[in-house]
Amino acid sequence: MKDQNLDLFDPRTAVMDPEYSPSSTRDPDFGFAFNDVNFSDRLLQIEIMADSFDPQSDSDSFHSQSLADWARNRKRRREDIRKEMALDITACPEEQVISCNQIDTEDVENENQDESVVAMIEEPHSGDEATNADDSSWNFDSPRVIKVETLHISSPILAAKSPFFYKLFSNGMRESEQRQVTLRINASEEAALMELLNFMYSNKLTTNTAPALLDVLMAADKFEVASCMRYCSRQLRNLPMTPESALLYLELPSSILMAEAVKPLTDAAEQFLAARYKDITKFQEEVMKLPLAGVEAILFSDDLQIASEDAVYDFVLKWTRTHYPQLEERREILSSRLGRCIRFPFMSCRKLRKVLSCNDFDHEFASKLVLEALFYKAEAPHRQRSQAAEDSSSTSHRFVERAYKYRPVKVVDFGLPRQQCVVYLDLKREECANLFPSGRVYSQAFHLGGQGFFLSAHCNMDQQSSFHCFGLFLGMQEKGSVTFAVDYEFAARTKPGEEYVSKYKGNYTFTGGKAVGYRNLFAIPWTSFIAEDSPYFTNGMLHLRAELTIKS
Repeated sequence: MKDQNLDLFDPRTAVMDPEYSPSSTRDPDFGFAFNDVNFSDRLLQIEIMADSFDPQSDSDSFHSQSLADWARNRKRRREDIRKEMALDITACPEEQVISCNQIDTEDVENENQDESVVAMIEEPHSGDEATNADDSSWNFDSPRVIKVETLHISSPILAAKSPFFYKLFSNGMRESEQRQVTLRINASEEAALMELLNFMYSNKLTTNTAPALLDVLMAADKFEVASCMRYCSRQLRNLPMTPESALLYLELPSSILMAEAVKPLTDAAEQFLAARYKDITKFQEEVMKLPLAGVEAILFSDDLQIASEDAVYDFVLKWTRTHYPQLEERREILSSRLGRCIRFPFMSCRKLRKVLSCNDFDHEFASKLVLEALFYKAEAPHRQRSQAAEDSSSTSHRFVERAYKYRPVKVVDFGLPRQQCVVYLDLKREECANLFPSGRVYSQAFHLGGQGFFLSAHCNMDQQSSFHCFGLFLGMQEKGSVTFAVDYEFAARTKPGEEYVSKYKGNYTFTGGKAVGYRNLFAIPWTSFIAEDSPYFTNGMLHLRAELTIKS
């Protein structure tokens, strides 16, 4: 049995109730009591001020404006109100004014200053009529009051839905006992506020367009009506998502973005952008024009289709240099936001060296990430898998490997007695299976003697074209007409000893664009190679090694 001492109208109590669901059928519908004097104990007077940018704020435009209009109007409103605060409360008698921030200083959000609201409680006038909008007692040095709306309200109903109204009606001050409450809002907020008040009684909205729902969502955030925020979030998720709408949802004020009620909406927006721009190379010009929130959503995705993590790094640098030409701003964005989208452990060692010397990154930040990446590369494969599993539940996913077009490799370089490198390439069983019947997968580039090389694994026919088999090849990236003589050896980790066993040795004089290798590396048909009892897969992974030495 629930504690009988709990206040049924305290929203904090409602939130703690695990069975509480604002949209459930348990929520009573008090729509019949909305603005009805017979079921009300107070008057709510809404003083509507002219917007400084004069938007179309009537009911028709509330329901018909486009998302682009909504974004433009909101941006203009923010810019105007930064220039002149919407209300100068110092002109009011001190005991008559209670602002949102004064009710609870913990709820202050700088980004919502453009949505400021003032609540005032005053002695009732004779009768239930609204006060004159031009009453000299409300003469502020602020935009003029152009209209006054008066509603009959039930304080228990509003307090049960909103901590804002709960604190307003139970703040312990003499004014909280008075009958008339005055709110002052901008004209552009009127329709949304009326919808919100109606929702607090009936648990439903009459509007279903994205711009109108966003306006109601903003009002619900301001007046702390979490159930309406959840309702708007759900309705917006049910509408067709577009790049424009997804970006709008991700760029809502921080107080809304941090609200648990809106998280499913922002998650859906991030997933939409990540899926739409999954092949970032194909949409590079379009992605370059996206704002920060959109780029973050795309680059955080595990399903990003890109050549390598080196390419992610290059794109991030290009985007930040375009959007943040000032070095200090660029460093701040890279350190606090976009740098965390780059999975440094999967970058090549050659590119990691460039990170350390890149002036765009804060040196301490870059050093920490590069060191972490190098430690990861030095770990045994089973330890890497363990780190990836632990990291998959975090937000960064920095140890989770993406499906790169070019597979990452580990490279160990030697300078003496001869220039040599040892390259390790790991392929999952499912990656190998997907090569059948004629596929191929390439490694990331690695370097020896100043030249770029790569490995490529193939499913191809054997020399006599009698069956499919697994082949491994070594190629040199095309750079003019340079010739390069190299000794090479291919090896694979093999059961039962799980040691690397040499499979093929050779030497070759490379010219740009040429490749050499063995069509049937394991000298067995494809079916035997890929079988469950194959000796070449350890814990579902094929471990290959290539040793390259420059011929003296």
